[in-house]
Amino acid sequence: MPEADPAAALDLELLRKYDRPAPRYTSYPTAPLFSPDTATEELLESLRAESADSSRPASLYFHLPFCESRCWFCGCTTVITKKRDLADAYLDDLELELDLLRPWINPAQPVTQLHFGGGSPTFLSPAQIRRLGAMIHARHRLASDAEVSVEIDPRRISPEQARAYHELGCRRASLGVQDTDPRVQLAIHRFQPFDETRRAFELLRETGYRSISVDLIYGLPYQTEVSFNHTLEQVLSLRPDRLAVFSYAHVPWMKPAQKILERDQALPSPEQKLRLFALALGKLTAAGYVHIGMDHFARADDELARALRDGTLQRNFQGYSTRAGASIHAFGMSSISQTGRSYRQNTRELPAYRQTLARGRLPIERGLLLTEEDLRRRRIIMGLMCERRLDFVSLSAELGLDFASTYAAELASLDDLVADGLVRRLPGGVELTSAGVLLVRIVASRFDAHLAREATPTKRFSRAL
Repeated sequence: MPEADPAAALDLELLRKYDRPAPRYTSYPTAPLFSPDTATEELLESLRAESADSSRPASLYFHLPFCESRCWFCGCTTVITKKRDLADAYLDDLELELDLLRPWINPAQPVTQLHFGGGSPTFLSPAQIRRLGAMIHARHRLASDAEVSVEIDPRRISPEQARAYHELGCRRASLGVQDTDPRVQLAIHRFQPFDETRRAFELLRETGYRSISVDLIYGLPYQTEVSFNHTLEQVLSLRPDRLAVFSYAHVPWMKPAQKILERDQALPSPEQKLRLFALALGKLTAAGYVHIGMDHFARADDELARALRDGTLQRNFQGYSTRAGASIHAFGMSSISQTGRSYRQNTRELPAYRQTLARGRLPIERGLLLTEEDLRRRRIIMGLMCERRLDFVSLSAELGLDFASTYAAELASLDDLVADGLVRRLPGGVELTSAGVLLVRIVASRFDAHLAREATPTKRFSRAL
C-alpha cells in the first residue's frame, strides 16, 4: 500500500502539472458515452437477467429535484420552485415509474442501500416523505442492515422532517454547507449562517442519525486560505463522521447560472485553488480523518475507512461506497441506473420525464451496453480508484488473460507518472504513491480506451483538482 499520509508528499508544482480535465470515474465508460441510440429493450433485458439472481443485492436511488432557490455554483439537475404541490405530482410520477419497472426486476432482491438525493429532499413535507417511504416499502424488501441516507439542506430541515426520514430508515445524512464565510455565501446565492448548520447537526444527532457527513466546496468566489481555514475549523467543531471536499467545477457552458460567478472576477486562480485543496487535505488528515480518495474523508473507525483498509471499497454514481455488487435502480428525472453490464439514464427535463411516464413508458433517455473490453477496463480503473494498486497476477486470473502483455501499452504510458512519483512499479504490479492518490483520476485515465479517442475532453470533464 502507498504511504498513509497523502499530505506528507504534497508538491504543489506536481499538482499544478497534472491538474488537467479528467473523468471522475463514478462509472466506466463515463456518462458522456451514454447514447440515445441504445435500445431500451436491450437495457431492460440486461436488468431482468441480472435481477434473476435473487441473492444479488439492489441499491435504490431517488432523485428529488426541487429547491426553493438556485445556488449559483450548483451543477445538479434541479427544479427551482416554492410550489409544494409540485412535489405531490412528482410523487405520483415516482410511483408510476416504480410500477413500470416492476416487471423487469426481482422483488426478492434485498435492498442494501437506499439514498435520497437532490435537489433538496428536505423540500418534501413530513407527509410527503412518509408517502414516499410507503411507496418504496410496498414494492421492495429492505435488508435489515440496509444503509439508508438522505441529503439535507440545513436551512430547511424541521424536526418533523428529520423524524419522517428517520422513520423511513435513514441513519446517515449529508449536509450541504459549502462554505461558512458570509461573503462567499452571498456570492454563491446561498446564505446559511453557521448557527443554522449547528442546529441541523444537533437535531439530526438528537433524532438518532448515527453518521453525519458535510459537503464543502473549494474554488468559490472570495475564498482565501484564511477564510477557508476558518470554515474547516468551524465544521470540524461539529465532529462530522465524513466530509466531502469538492472542487468547484466551473462549467457555465453546461450550467449558465454559473456565469454570474464571473462578474466580480472573484473566483480563485488555479494556483489559489490548489492551495485551498492543500489546506483542506492537511487540516483534515491532521484532525484524524482518513483520505478515502479524491474528495472523500472519513473518521478512522468509519465504515469507509475500514473498507479502504480491507480492500473492499467501491465506487459508483453516489461516490465511494462500501456495498459491493449491487444493481442500482435509480428513479426520478436525470437519475442513472446500473447493472453489471449496462447503464441507463432517465430524461433530464421534468416535462419530458412526466410525459413519457404518462404514455406508460419508462423515461429512459439514453444508455450503454458494455462490451467485454469495457468490463475489463472498468475493473482495472476501479482497482486504481478504490484499491490504489494493480496486481498483475490476480488481475490475470480474474480477467482470464496475461495482464502485463495485454495492457503493455497502457502500462508503458505510466512512465512519466512513475518518473514524477505518482506511480510506483512493483514486482508483478503497480501502486499509487501518496501523490498518485491525489491525482488518481489522471492515473486511471491512462487505461480509458474511450478517452484516448476523445478529441475535446476539456469541455466534458472538470479538472483533476
